[in-house]
Amino acid sequence: MTGAETALRGPWYRSLNRDQWYALLASNLGWLFDGYETYALILTVAVALHQLLPPAQYAEIPAYAGTVIAITLLGWGVGGLIGGVLADYIGRKRMMMLAILAYSLMTGLSAISWDWLSFAALRFLVGVALGSEWATGTSMTAELWPDHARGKGAGLMQCGLGIGFFLASLIWLFVGATGPDAWRYMYLIGILPGLATLWVRRGIPESALWERAAERRRAAQERRRAGATLHAHEHALTRFTLFDLFGHAEIRRRTVIAFLMSLTTTLAWWGISSWVPPYIGSVAAKDGLSPAQWASFAGMAYNVGAIAGYAGLGFLADAYGRKPVTILFFAMSLLLTPVLFLWTHALGLLLLVTCVNGFFSLGQYSWMPTWLPELYPTRIRATGVAFVFNAPRFVAFLGPLLAGTLIVHFGGYGHAAVIVASIYVLGLLAAPFLPETRGTTLHAD
Repeated sequence: MTGAETALRGPWYRSLNRDQWYALLASNLGWLFDGYETYALILTVAVALHQLLPPAQYAEIPAYAGTVIAITLLGWGVGGLIGGVLADYIGRKRMMMLAILAYSLMTGLSAISWDWLSFAALRFLVGVALGSEWATGTSMTAELWPDHARGKGAGLMQCGLGIGFFLASLIWLFVGATGPDAWRYMYLIGILPGLATLWVRRGIPESALWERAAERRRAAQERRRAGATLHAHEHALTRFTLFDLFGHAEIRRRTVIAFLMSLTTTLAWWGISSWVPPYIGSVAAKDGLSPAQWASFAGMAYNVGAIAGYAGLGFLADAYGRKPVTILFFAMSLLLTPVLFLWTHALGLLLLVTCVNGFFSLGQYSWMPTWLPELYPTRIRATGVAFVFNAPRFVAFLGPLLAGTLIVHFGGYGHAAVIVASIYVLGLLAAPFLPETRGTTLHAD
């Protein structure tokens, strides 16, 4: 019985075996840890800079915060590319373990920052560790899950980010009141995920598709060393994966288009949505309420919407196709930016709009684990997914810098957010040019 026939005869989840669920759980947990650490930075960066900068520079904290976030994003891009390439050579499972260990170590070290420069340097190293995990988990889930449910698996995996964001907001609600060193405690908590590597090592299978592709790569390399004439597919297997990514016209075209879409998602989120908690905190402060408390409420509301959006995009993409659903999420994110930052003023209503905004603006990230694995052959899947997901960070790191500068210039968040939101137009223009891949079968090529 084929996967499609199984899907027609009963609920989709009954067609999955234990290994497939465990692979999803491992990928989800890895992304959850990354989400916790990322949102911990967003929630704590202003508090940390109040301790790490002299009082005379407090007025410039938004610009310094944008710089620290940008440096983290730049490190994420570096680590993501390295991790994706290594996952194609040493395996999905092994790379995931290395990524989680590196993340735990670097997060713990960032708690000992003594000035803003050391904080920024350690955040770069945290970014390197964070970036190396996502493409590995995405490739593993895509290769183990069946065709008819791959979008659902991708959406459920991506939920880990929102759960991590939510946990960071919830924990900060309590830890944030412990004093000026509260931000350090948030990073120390981030050491704990390193224990997960013990379970990954014992409980998660390696991707069979990757193992077959790795065998073919070894065989092609042995034939080349023996002086044999290689066929075209064998020659592709012997090329460095980043070179192979741009060595075929159709794969190159897909990569460029997907890069533009990823740039849209990445720059918009880091340049706009990362400012949601401090923005709502500033609105609360004007009403005489605790900005830290309302920033935590905003983070939780935003990520409740995001978790639903992550899963929702994956389920919708399996039902209606990758292309129309991704375009819908781009369009709604563009529309909701002024609704959130300019047109809504009551705090209660702001939380509701924040939740809806999170569904689309952060939930849209699921187009990447859903669509990207189906655009690349197994031999370069992790490299391709990692390049598209991470390379935009070498451009998108300018988003927080620009947004921070605009916030200082305008004296508020609203106009800065709307200006940066124009990047969504790029995604709307690029998405129609990628092929629809719903139901695609992955092969060990």
